[in-house]
Amino acid sequence: MITAVREVSVFGDAIAYFNEAAALLDLEPGMRRLLTRPSRQIIFSIPFQRDSGELEVFTGYRVQYNFARGPAKGGIRYHPGVTLDEVTALAFWMTWKCAVVDLPFGGGKGGVTCDPTTLSMGELERITRRYAAELVEVVGPDKDVPAPDVGTTPQIMAWFMDTYSMHMRQHVPSVVTGKPLAIGGSRGRVEATGRGVSLVTLAQMERMGMSPRGTRVVVQGFGNVGSIVGSMFAERGCSIVGISDVTGGYYNSKGIDIGAAIAYAQEHHSLDGYRGGDRITNDALLELPCDVLVPAALEKQLTVRNAPRVQAKLIAEGANGPTTPEADHILNQRGIVVIPDILANAGGVTVSYFEWVQDRAGYFWRESEVNERLADVMHENFARVGDIATMRNVPLRTAAYMLAIDRVVQSMNTRGVYA
Repeated sequence: MITAVREVSVFGDAIAYFNEAAALLDLEPGMRRLLTRPSRQIIFSIPFQRDSGELEVFTGYRVQYNFARGPAKGGIRYHPGVTLDEVTALAFWMTWKCAVVDLPFGGGKGGVTCDPTTLSMGELERITRRYAAELVEVVGPDKDVPAPDVGTTPQIMAWFMDTYSMHMRQHVPSVVTGKPLAIGGSRGRVEATGRGVSLVTLAQMERMGMSPRGTRVVVQGFGNVGSIVGSMFAERGCSIVGISDVTGGYYNSKGIDIGAAIAYAQEHHSLDGYRGGDRITNDALLELPCDVLVPAALEKQLTVRNAPRVQAKLIAEGANGPTTPEADHILNQRGIVVIPDILANAGGVTVSYFEWVQDRAGYFWRESEVNERLADVMHENFARVGDIATMRNVPLRTAAYMLAIDRVVQSMNTRGVYA
C-alpha cells in the first residue's frame, strides 16, 4: 500500500524509465554513465526592453544531450515553469524519441522562463532575437536544430532563423524547423504531432480489437496537438467525450462537436465559457469513463494519486512525460496499455526532420507526400516496438526505450569515445 508520494524531478522520472530498459539490455556501467549525463547545458540571461521602456531580465536555457546519431534536435519552450531540470529531461527524451523513429538526430531542448501570454509581439520578438543571438555559436544545421514547443510558434521560429542568418551573413533556413511555409517550412508540420499520435493509437486500437466507431476518447490539452488528435479521431468515427485546456475540462457523454470546440477556442483564445459540455476540473477529466485517454498537456499529469482511478483501456501520451514511473507501474498492473511519449508524439520531430531535409535540398514536398512518409515512419517503428514488447514480454514503454537505447549505443560504439 502506498503511504507517501515520492517527489522527484522531471529528469529523475526520465532516468527511472531509462534504467528499467537499460537493465534488460545489459549495458556496460561506463556506457550507462555516458547516456545519463547531458553533453552540454547552457544557462544565460536574456535582457530586453518592455514596450513601456522598462528593462527586464529572463533566464534562457539550451541543453544538448547527445550527438551520437547527428545534430541535437528539440524545441524551445516559453513557459513560467521552465527550469534546467525540465529542459534537461526534455532533451533526454528527445534523444530517445529521435532514435525510436530512427532519425539522424540527437536530443536537445531549450526554453525561456517567461509567460508568453503576458508579452506583446514586440516583446516576444526582442526576447527571441536575444535568445537566438546567445546561441549563435552552438546551434546550426549540423550542430543543433531547434523547433517550436509549448508557448512558441512558427513566427518565433522565423525570428530565430532571421537572427541566426543575419549573424551568419547568409540565408540559413535549416537552422530551425516549424517555420512558416513562406520561409522554408514544411507542409503538414503543424498537424504532424497530433497526426502521429492518432496513427499509432489507431494502430494499437486495431491490435486490441477496438473499432474506432463509437470508441470514447478523452483529450487533455486542446492546443495544437490535442485539437488535431480530437479532429482526427472524430473523422474516424470516435466519440470525443472530454476535452480540456488550462481553463478547465468539458465533458459530454453524447460526444463533443470538435469542429465547434476548435472554432470557439480560436475565437476566444481558450475554451473558457465553452457550452458544448459540462464544466469539470482537469483532474476529473483524467478519470472520466472512456476507452482512450490522450494526455496532451504538460508533465506529471498521471500520478499515484489518480492512476488507480483512470478508467481508460488505452493511454496515448501526446505530451512529454505526462505519466510518473509510479503511476506507470499502477497502470501496467491494472492492464491499461500505455503508448509512451517517445513513440506516440514523435510525429512532430519526424516532420521536422522532413523540413530540415527539404531546406537543405531546396526542394519541397506535397502535403500528401509528407503525410505518407510520416505514416510509413510511425507504422514501421510502432511495429518494431510492438514486436519487442511481445518477444520480451514488457510494456510498450520499456520496449520503445530498449529499441531507442540500442540504436544510440550502436552509434556510440561505432564512433568510439574521443578522450
